[in-house]
Amino acid sequence: METALTKLTGVRHPVVQTGMGWVAGPRLVSATARAGALGILASATMTLDELRRAVREVASRTDAPFGVNLRADAGDARDRVRIIIDEGVRVASFALAPSRELIAELKDAGVIVIPSVGARRHAEKVAAWGADAVIVQGGEGGGHTGDVATTVLLPQVVDAVDIPVIAAGGFHDGRGLVAALAYGAAGIAMGTRFLLTSDSTVPDAVKAKYLAATVKDVTVTTAVDGLPHRMLRSELVDSLERAGRTRALTQAVRRAAGFKKISGLSWSRLIRDGLAMKHGKDLTWSQVLLAANTPMLLRASMVEGRTDLGVMASGQVAGLIEDLPSCEELVGRVMSEAGQVLGALPRACSPTRPFP
Repeated sequence: METALTKLTGVRHPVVQTGMGWVAGPRLVSATARAGALGILASATMTLDELRRAVREVASRTDAPFGVNLRADAGDARDRVRIIIDEGVRVASFALAPSRELIAELKDAGVIVIPSVGARRHAEKVAAWGADAVIVQGGEGGGHTGDVATTVLLPQVVDAVDIPVIAAGGFHDGRGLVAALAYGAAGIAMGTRFLLTSDSTVPDAVKAKYLAATVKDVTVTTAVDGLPHRMLRSELVDSLERAGRTRALTQAVRRAAGFKKISGLSWSRLIRDGLAMKHGKDLTWSQVLLAANTPMLLRASMVEGRTDLGVMASGQVAGLIEDLPSCEELVGRVMSEAGQVLGALPRACSPTRPFP
């Protein structure tokens, strides 16, 4: 299936695996790339050296195109951009809108720039700055998310910009791909669906939590870092929502200390990162600290399997997923289902057939 996304990036199928912290590592990304979709490495939870090693590991496993996801507000974002350029990475994606200067630097080096956005005005801004495509995530998506449904946000953005639009939030199968294409998208991006594959390194016990979840078990909370965050309901979420400010601050300091030890960041850097997220938002000091060390909360679940101590970012679609295929099986299934749906459309729409 050829779309503006496949022509732009060189992948075989219009499917993107999103850059999930602690999840989208070399194994998952290379498996996705070999399956013909666009795999995206999550760099925010890696040091610079780890990022370079991860990029080289993916490149050693596959010749297919892949990308790296960056935090545009990170203090070392330019250093990460340099690694992407030096290592010949095909695509740079961003969790937040990158600056005009970062986009220009990447494009001058021949790197395709695909920011993620949650509002039409953000898509218009990055398109005007030279972004090559944009991932649009509706409120159904996991992690930090907005409150506008994909079916409302997607057509808004498609009508507003002249670059390829990739739909995210609520996708897991071929029917969703066809629906996105009907809205004018060039493909779909999936996070939770790729997390729940046999190629994902997430512990089996954590995957079981996702598979057991119903749609109602996926909640949006601001208790973690003051921002709307879609995740599976857990003991930690419940405790943070019940906790008073003093208790919440104590928990935040303890977890921040753990992230400081793993990441090697100074207390001043942690506070600085948290304050950057606080800018323009009414966050408590515990939320400032949690905002700075949210990666630690994700690591507890996604790496250590401690679902009682960590958060499990999740799209609502987790309530519909029941198995753990390989990336090759998943992508093949999505494309096969999409072909079946598209093949049935002329017959279903024929004026000689009565409406069901």
